[in-house]
Amino acid sequence: MATRTVRYAVIDAFTDTAFKGNPAAVCFLEDGHQVDDEWMQSVAKEFNISETAFLTRAVSGDNPRFNLRWFTPVAEVDLCGHATLAATHFLLSYGLVKCDVIEFATKSGILTATKVDGINQSTLFNVKDESFIKCNEEKENFSIELNFPVCKVVECNPAEIPSIPETLNGASVINVTKRGSSDDLIVEVASGLDVVNLKPKSDEIRNCAGRGVIVTGPAPPGSGYDIFSRFFCPKLGVDEDPVCGSAHCALAPYWSKKLGKNNLIAYMASPRGGRLDLTLDENAERVYIRGKAVVVMEGSLLA
Repeated sequence: MATRTVRYAVIDAFTDTAFKGNPAAVCFLEDGHQVDDEWMQSVAKEFNISETAFLTRAVSGDNPRFNLRWFTPVAEVDLCGHATLAATHFLLSYGLVKCDVIEFATKSGILTATKVDGINQSTLFNVKDESFIKCNEEKENFSIELNFPVCKVVECNPAEIPSIPETLNGASVINVTKRGSSDDLIVEVASGLDVVNLKPKSDEIRNCAGRGVIVTGPAPPGSGYDIFSRFFCPKLGVDEDPVCGSAHCALAPYWSKKLGKNNLIAYMASPRGGRLDLTLDENAERVYIRGKAVVVMEGSLLA
């Protein structure tokens, strides 16, 4: 019989609107509460969303530090942006930290997240009629900036280049590369609208080389964005990751070189959609990823 509870919240990341962006379940393990990997994987499978994050307190230095792990429904991953943003939002929103900078000890090293106050006016893409809506009402709430490592983009072996005609839906392929750290394929198409109109076929993508497929293109003029993308990863138990922060660790340097700018506004054009503000620091080999989040569910797990 379960004798302890684990506090959790489901938080939509890279959005300020409930049921948009990318959902992550954040589970906070109190001091001394030990659980094993099998239990964490089972919880992630039970939530059955793109990522479930597990937080425990670590030794504090100048900034509060937490151990952070990320699980998809089928596997643990080494790096996840949206669940890190969600974990930060959880700690800030529930008063578990009293400062604006938080450190996370992860499989990708020490990552930092910073609370950023300010007002943001967003542009939303309407998938149905391919139009853009500028929000007239500015929302005053905080953003979170993640400090993540750059992921190098490397050339593909010709045998790795995917043949996914149904998924690409006739889009013109400009270039195919891959993310060196995870072997995710990066397929550049001619237009951001081609990205929106993709008809993903999970079986096609599952048979491709690499872990997943990132499809990206330049944003349409007048959209207020620089790039569009989508990320398909059925091998991880997620047919489409609605908004993937870690993918932009590779997309930021890729598009920075093509567009000649280090500050980019990215839109992930999944049905849920989400915005990411990117700054590339080439010298430090870091990508700063900024976004918002909103709590949509909270409760307790029995463990």
